[in-house]
Amino acid sequence: MKRKIIAYITALLLGCFVPLATLVAQNCDSKQFTDKCLEKLPDGYTFLKSYKVDGQNGTKKKIEYSYIFSKNTNYLINVANSDPESKGIIIKIFDSSRKEIASSFKGGKYYSGLNFKCNATGIYFITFFFENARDYCAGAVLSFKR
Repeated sequence: MKRKIIAYITALLLGCFVPLATLVAQNCDSKQFTDKCLEKLPDGYTFLKSYKVDGQNGTKKKIEYSYIFSKNTNYLINVANSDPESKGIIIKIFDSSRKEIASSFKGGKYYSGLNFKCNATGIYFITFFFENARDYCAGAVLSFKR
């Protein structure tokens, strides 16, 4: 990184132009993946929110968001990345006490979606974990059905 910065400064002093993007790690463009999730939204579910799941090229293994879920509501969280089966990404839901309520990794298999029926209104944590992922960029969508 230090060499790239020195090269950039040298190029500027010599009147050359080096795009700033060459100095910065690739950005996670999650829109393509959230669009993929939206296309697969089942009938009867209503879109609530999309999430950027950026593992910053493997430096972040866990990305967490909070959301207030309502009692007696079914929630669906879908995730997509460059792998057709979304391997390497696990979705987990934790309650306000940080007790794990649900996981998209079961029996050694990754699932690209997680259904959750809320039994008590409150704050919940939607956590995405990267585990042996091919890449560290994904998108997710939260939807609900009553």
